[in-house]
Amino acid sequence: MTTRKVEHEITVDAPAPAVYRLIAEVENWPRIFPPTIYVDHLERGESEERIRIWATANGEAKNWTSRRTLDPDALRITFRQEVSTAPVAAMGGTWIIEPLSGTSSRIRLLHDYRAIDDDPEGLKWIDEAVDRNSRSELAALKTNVELAHASEEITFSFEDTVQIDGSAKDAYDFVNEAGLWVERLPHVASVRFSEDTPGLQTLEMDTRAKDGSTHTTKSYRVTFPHHRIAYKQVTLPALMTLHTGYWTFEENASGVAASSQHTVVLNAANIARILGTDATVADARAYVKNALSTNSRATLGHAKDHAENRR
Repeated sequence: MTTRKVEHEITVDAPAPAVYRLIAEVENWPRIFPPTIYVDHLERGESEERIRIWATANGEAKNWTSRRTLDPDALRITFRQEVSTAPVAAMGGTWIIEPLSGTSSRIRLLHDYRAIDDDPEGLKWIDEAVDRNSRSELAALKTNVELAHASEEITFSFEDTVQIDGSAKDAYDFVNEAGLWVERLPHVASVRFSEDTPGLQTLEMDTRAKDGSTHTTKSYRVTFPHHRIAYKQVTLPALMTLHTGYWTFEENASGVAASSQHTVVLNAANIARILGTDATVADARAYVKNALSTNSRATLGHAKDHAENRR
């Protein structure tokens, strides 16, 4: 069997421990790495963990499970896919963070992999995916590590919640069945929805704003029946450089609390063009929060009606 070994590296203006921490804490990944849609923990130990990752490779959404060994003293993280997705037979590697000075470091990303049946076409596909994803991951990591402090003002999260006198399953089903939203939600003009892999959805839709204009968004969604749907928006409006979020459905004494959470990084460069030359970051935050919240609350309101009507 042919095992391919490759290495990519980049230098960043950030201290090595800070870089290590960003990579070690997987909840950061959808914000740092463009291909990553969502990550969750299956097991967590002192230095060993199992994580499940949903990400795009060559424009296709995939998911896999990896084991990781964390070594904060050596600033090193090794990873190995447990079950790989075709055409990958095996995949693993190491993150190595090397201090260059008190304020800069080198990030080295090592990979080793094999293709199923040593297939040359499969190996070529993996070569291209690893090269593209490694370059985009390292470039994004550089950008995001260096902006980590500067971007605090333009990064924010918020949540809307409604109480539903119904079941979590019915409320979840309403949000999960996004292919029906054009019939069910007045603000949705059209929908392109697919779920080729169970639990991994692609949702593209045209949404109507209050002024009658429509804009197109595309998201990848990861579903956990019947309590959570996580997503990452990959086609973004001009005022955002990042938009991730999740819908949650938690049963309680009086039914279910259904929530919509958003995390946003503003595109500060577009604020003046979209909102006028006098507009501030605070104005942009308020504008984006209002737009997202309006749609979320509308969807939650219709989910409430749907679930309560099915009682």
